[in-house]
Amino acid sequence: MMMFWRSLAIWLSFRWRARLHALDSGCLRYRVLPGDLDSNLHMNNGRYLSVADLGRLDHGLRSGVWYQALRRGWRPLAGDADARFSRSLQPFERYELQTRTLGWDQKWIYCEHRFVLDKRVCALVLVRYLFVSREGPVPPSRAMALSGEELQTPTLPDYLIRWSENQDRISQRLKAEAQSRA
Repeated sequence: MMMFWRSLAIWLSFRWRARLHALDSGCLRYRVLPGDLDSNLHMNNGRYLSVADLGRLDHGLRSGVWYQALRRGWRPLAGDADARFSRSLQPFERYELQTRTLGWDQKWIYCEHRFVLDKRVCALVLVRYLFVSREGPVPPSRAMALSGEELQTPTLPDYLIRWSENQDRISQRLKAEAQSRA
């Protein structure tokens, strides 16, 4: 339920917050609340992914990309996510979620989410996602053009390309396993 209220706050406030260039970083500030905790009494690993969703929503609405996509009936779908944890977020600590679009290729838009406390990155979440219309996947360049800006994808970092290729290999393996069972 907490994520519902946080999402609602983003929807209600994005028009009054500063507009973002599609390749700028957006920032949300949160506090680790009791509903964010796991049995070790620190922020639950899954909660990082849920909060990252909020960062993409905020970034997408403020840049205009998601707002325009949703108006067209396109829906954002996460394909893969990867999290790297370096320090636990403890109960009631305030942190910043910094979200930015790293770039895109022919299929995916790549996003980075940094969970920052006292200038230290406590966790980093990478997500690749796409928009889907009734006709199927929307080319990322077409989706990013909804920002109203002429954009070229930044050069994707090598680590991101390798990560994406490995995600594709996992997908191929899972599809092959499913076909062998059929």
